[in-house]
Amino acid sequence: MNPTLPESPAQGAARPEAFAQAPAPVTLQAPGLGRRMACWLYEGMLLFAVVFMAGWLFSTLTQMRNAVDGSRHPMLQGFLFLVLGVYFTWFWSRGQTLAMKTWGIRVVDRQGRPLSQPRALLRYLLSWLWFLPPLAGLSFFELGAGESTVIVLGWVAVWAVLSRFHPLQQFWHDAWAGTRLVRAEPVGRHG
Repeated sequence: MNPTLPESPAQGAARPEAFAQAPAPVTLQAPGLGRRMACWLYEGMLLFAVVFMAGWLFSTLTQMRNAVDGSRHPMLQGFLFLVLGVYFTWFWSRGQTLAMKTWGIRVVDRQGRPLSQPRALLRYLLSWLWFLPPLAGLSFFELGAGESTVIVLGWVAVWAVLSRFHPLQQFWHDAWAGTRLVRAEPVGRHG
């Protein structure tokens, strides 16, 4: 028996919502690594606008006249950290960022439910594992921009490939945050 159709005409008259099509269930299968990394790159491009606007706002509010103003640089980094935290926490607690919608990916908790804001915030903090280990290591050496870029991108590749060793093919920061990336139908595609 189809659960979206009423059992009898009398029930259908009493429950008109029974004829409405139920939303497709979310499958809890992880998207492929290629799709997740494409989404990750697209997210980085979209974040350029967020960081640009936040930097502009910060420099306007603090009357920062020079981009290399060393005295305000740590404050700018802290401000950007907070702005990105608000951005990701807000979108992840609603299931998807714009990049995730485009690539058909949704973030949920272990049971497949939407994230609470505290869990989304925990995921944001743990997601810094994509960058903090190589950046911390680089702080001990005086390397050029090219070498530093290779080391950071090498770590990103290693961190991404480590998801192959997770039983559900999830990134490890997701496993530790109690979240998971799952397939979701991209906007505009039906059937």
